[in-house]
Amino acid sequence: MNLLFDFTVDKAAKTVFITREFDADQSLVWDAFTKAEILDQWVAPKPWRSKTKVMDFKVGG
Repeated sequence: MNLLFDFTVDKAAKTVFITREFDADQSLVWDAFTKAEILDQWVAPKPWRSKTKVMDFKVGG
């Protein structure tokens, strides 16, 4: 199975666009991106650590 992964950097706008497909249920992917405790584990697997301070789910948030 080939899953989509696209990583685009726009230096002028100082933005990064990531498009990715996951072989997982939509609810699990949503939880991984919206629950800080799960996101922190995904961003920084052991032995590293990550601590999300703020999550703001709104347009422009």
